[in-house]
Amino acid sequence: MKHPAQIIIRPLITEKGTRLRMLDNQYFFEVADDATKIDIKHALKQLYNVDAVKVRTLWVKPKPKRVGLRSQGYTRAWKKAIVTLKPDQTIEDFNL
Repeated sequence: MKHPAQIIIRPLITEKGTRLRMLDNQYFFEVADDATKIDIKHALKQLYNVDAVKVRTLWVKPKPKRVGLRSQGYTRAWKKAIVTLKPDQTIEDFNL
């Protein structure tokens, strides 16, 4: 089993994430490509000491990117997790 810091790569702080955090107690994370919902739930328990009610995952697709006129490529694909916590719990990393 992987270390929890290898499963949860970083928290995502965006405008949509801030709105959902205030309304529905949902948090966004970038997670490892091979992480399952159960792995994410256990990693949150160990890293932040919170209980996840629901974990949803999705793949963020690569987008075209160009540097200069002829150099063309794509951004990387990565996995995002949207975690819903119990109403009385919060994660301090998001409170700036």
